[in-house]
Amino acid sequence: MALQYAKRMDNIKASEIRELLKLTQRPEVISFAGGLPAPELFPIEELKRIAKEVLEENGAKALQYGPTEGYQPLREEIAKRMEKVHVSTSPENILVTSGSQQGLDFAARIFINPGDIIICESPSYLGAINAFKAYEPKFIEVDTDDKGMVMEDLEEVLKNNDNVKFIYVIPDFQNPSGKTWSIERRKKLVELANKYNVAILEDNPYGELRFEGEISPAVKHYDTEGRVIFLGTFSKIFCPGLRLGWVAAEPEVLSKFIMVKQGADLQSSTISQMEVASFLQQYNIEEHIEKIKDVYRKRRDLMMKTIEEEFPEGVKYTYPEGGLFTWVVLPEHINSRELAVKALEKNVAFVPGGSFFPNGGNENTFRLNYSNMDEKRIVEGIKRLGAVIKEAMEAELA
Repeated sequence: MALQYAKRMDNIKASEIRELLKLTQRPEVISFAGGLPAPELFPIEELKRIAKEVLEENGAKALQYGPTEGYQPLREEIAKRMEKVHVSTSPENILVTSGSQQGLDFAARIFINPGDIIICESPSYLGAINAFKAYEPKFIEVDTDDKGMVMEDLEEVLKNNDNVKFIYVIPDFQNPSGKTWSIERRKKLVELANKYNVAILEDNPYGELRFEGEISPAVKHYDTEGRVIFLGTFSKIFCPGLRLGWVAAEPEVLSKFIMVKQGADLQSSTISQMEVASFLQQYNIEEHIEKIKDVYRKRRDLMMKTIEEEFPEGVKYTYPEGGLFTWVVLPEHINSRELAVKALEKNVAFVPGGSFFPNGGNENTFRLNYSNMDEKRIVEGIKRLGAVIKEAMEAELA
């Protein structure tokens, strides 16, 4: 059957992470591949009670269509939560989405014409790269250091390119690198965006999962001209299966997102929105988040300690202050895709790093997730992975 597909389909490939996760469903596989929250932390009993209550008290409304913008009580709760990242906003500036991934796709639809330039960190989130690629942009990657995107390099790109549509950033515990931007870099980013008249797309799924110190103000906190579009989600601090996220933006910008959502799915799930709003009203989600942080902090510490003990000299890695990931850089001659195949033979999975670079290269990198495996499996998995890396490095020297 020779159907004629849209040209944009040439730019769409299956997510390497999603495909890899299919392979890791086997119970014997120790998976550091996905960005999966720990399922034992989901508030199942509380949600069972709330689901029953929502259906008994508001069943007809919960199962009916709702406004595109989202369920008003949930939007009110989200506006309150934005205060945690030092952003003062109103429910009218919030659009509920089907996960923050939908917000990424909508941003691409709204801003990108073929050939437009998108600036991103190097490396950047694979899900965003795939969402943007469908609309045929050109990517310019800007190097990062331990304080975030290098601002001198960013300004050079902005100075020398006229058709930059937006700068995509993940300032807190970045996926995949685990790095966090300094306050100075956040301020400078807004200053440059104002100077060169470009939008900023701030993706913040992990900002509340800080293990030490205070939560950093979002980039949007420093927004002086309404050009920062903030994407948030309940996936990492609550339950990803509910598929609820949000866009926070100024009215003119948000109206474009609302129009696109009307054409995409009309609205996000009414019953899910009502259940989450009810949970936020009846339970202390801050206590729930603290439980998540306690577990993830222990798992991060254990993974870092075991990496230090088991990985050979010459392997570099980040030490994240929160979030779900650490990033590993191997000697240049080691290909992480080949390494991933050998690791899977030992029933250990990770995501090779090349896919996180929209313009390719950097095949000597990979991402590790520490949130989803228990402590025993973390230690065993890193030991196996360390042995695979040693073997690969020794083979290159032979």
